[in-house]
Amino acid sequence: MSTTLTGRRAAAAVITAALLLPLAACGSSDDSKKESAGKSGSSGTRLTVLAAASLTDVFKTAGAAYEKEHPGTKVTFSFAGSQELAAQVKQGAPADALVTADTKTMDGLKSDTATPVVIAKNRLVIATREGNLEKIAGLKDLTDPELKVVLAAPEVPVGRYSKQVLDAQKLTVKPVSQEPNVRAVLSKVELGEADAGIVYRTDAATATDKVDAVDIPDAQNAVASYPAATLRQSKNTEAATAFVKWLSTPQAQKILRSAGFQQP
Repeated sequence: MSTTLTGRRAAAAVITAALLLPLAACGSSDDSKKESAGKSGSSGTRLTVLAAASLTDVFKTAGAAYEKEHPGTKVTFSFAGSQELAAQVKQGAPADALVTADTKTMDGLKSDTATPVVIAKNRLVIATREGNLEKIAGLKDLTDPELKVVLAAPEVPVGRYSKQVLDAQKLTVKPVSQEPNVRAVLSKVELGEADAGIVYRTDAATATDKVDAVDIPDAQNAVASYPAATLRQSKNTEAATAFVKWLSTPQAQKILRSAGFQQP
């Protein structure tokens, strides 16, 4: 074989390789993009919902139902007193939706939320230690100085509602402590650290084996409203809006009513 022929074949091989390299690189880039897209799709949508402490149990059930109905969506809840949730929103905490236990707190966040919608209502009861050994029959009994009564702090929705109903009856109650949310009030009674406390009816219903609930007549009671809204800072606005809207559907309302919440 001549030197000239060998040189020509070598040159052809180099040119062919040079032409194939861009094609290989292009294919590798396409495969990488497809793989990346697949991972993004498999991760689904993640929603973070800030919710009033009194919704702890029922929202766990509602969240599971929502995820089942919306495959690929994961809902994570952060529960606390409504005033604490409001502070988190103001501080820019990463979240998608908010549900408070009163309209006053939500109204104070108008610049941070979309238009809220009330999804449920609630009423107060007096929670006593199991067996109601002190024979508490109504609000007036809470004025007994011998009783250890615990209330939520006045800036907490349930604390504000409690003050409202006691003031309306011109009753003065001196609590042994003021708690940051309704679940903390309930816990004090459950643990025997207090004889009684004012909580939502739905909270007392979660601990029937540890506390008794004494009804407060409607004429002396307060109605708590629970508004829900999408947060403007959400990075999943469409999904957050869908979740808030779902809370008013018959399926969600059935879950709320089964937990003792009233229709909005």
